[in-house]
Amino acid sequence: MEFQTIPILRIFDEDKAKEFYLWFLGMNLDWHHRFGPDFPIYMQVSKGNLVFHLSEHSGDCTPGSKVFINVRDLDTLYREVTSRSYKYNKPTIEQASWGDRCFTVIDPFSNRILFNEPSDR
Repeated sequence: MEFQTIPILRIFDEDKAKEFYLWFLGMNLDWHHRFGPDFPIYMQVSKGNLVFHLSEHSGDCTPGSKVFINVRDLDTLYREVTSRSYKYNKPTIEQASWGDRCFTVIDPFSNRILFNEPSDR
């Protein structure tokens, strides 16, 4: 049996969301949906097997959520993300209190995405 968790993150502005997720994080836009003109957007973005649903629908989720993502080769991801000059976010790699290395990015809607590289314990 296999499972995949897909967090739904609240957004308020399609263009700002695309700038952050597609350009800054280097994700792909897989699909998007609106019920009609001037309706909220719901879209899926991905990078490898990391998948997020982004929703402008007020009832779907709460802004300011935090997602914890384990990743191999944190340094490569960090170099990729920070190679793009995004003035609203300047993440740094930190040594976490639990012993792992990690960095956090915060989207324009106060959602936090923590990329964590587990240490060999």
